[in-house]
Amino acid sequence: MSRVAIVTGAARGIGAATAQRLAQDGFAVAVLDLKAEDCADTVAAIESAGGTALAVGADVSDAEQVQAAVDRVAAELGPPVVLVNNAGVTRDNLLFKMSDADWDVVMNVHLRGSFLMTRAAQKHMIEAKWGRIVNLSSTSALGNRGQANYSTAKAGLQGFTKTLAIELGKFGVTANAIAPGFIQTEMTKATAERIGEEWEAYVAKRAAAIPVARAGVPEDIAHTVSFFVSEGAGFVSGQVVYVAGGPRN
Repeated sequence: MSRVAIVTGAARGIGAATAQRLAQDGFAVAVLDLKAEDCADTVAAIESAGGTALAVGADVSDAEQVQAAVDRVAAELGPPVVLVNNAGVTRDNLLFKMSDADWDVVMNVHLRGSFLMTRAAQKHMIEAKWGRIVNLSSTSALGNRGQANYSTAKAGLQGFTKTLAIELGKFGVTANAIAPGFIQTEMTKATAERIGEEWEAYVAKRAAAIPVARAGVPEDIAHTVSFFVSEGAGFVSGQVVYVAGGPRN
């Protein structure tokens, strides 16, 4: 029987690419996003390639919805032993313009969401004596103008990851984080729109500042997730890998 993975924020972008990659790696994948119907394309792509997927709708910041989602995955696919906390939102603004709501929603999705999902899933990993947790941080964790909320949340996820590695390691569970740099997604497209730049020009400008001289794509992150959840990565835990085309981009 296939091991089961949950990927949050998997309707599009990095989450969708990750869900598809894990399915290729032989996992049965729970494709989780705010609305189950938004996951249809990702599920269809997995199933058309011969994989197994389940669309799950849940707000990761809601404890009851999270528990219900994880229980459903365990009942329909099997106990989840891989969790990729990818769900995220941005509410960018300079500090003096940032509202309480803009701060709270970013904290709730990134930090509270990762905490709730991990707390619900970890018992299945501990029972299996094998598990992999991958949290999506960002180069913004190092600081980024207009992102006091997002930067704080992404830095917080790195501390969360290291603590999970310490607490869960003796149960055969690893926890690692990936900090993507500039990746071409709908979220970064929205950033370009917000600052009034044409998408193609924005991508070219960002790529010019990256040592490998290209922008990242969701598959770059999915490949790194694939490594972290692999059998061979069992001695890698508590690490943050910057997948950014250079030391910090």
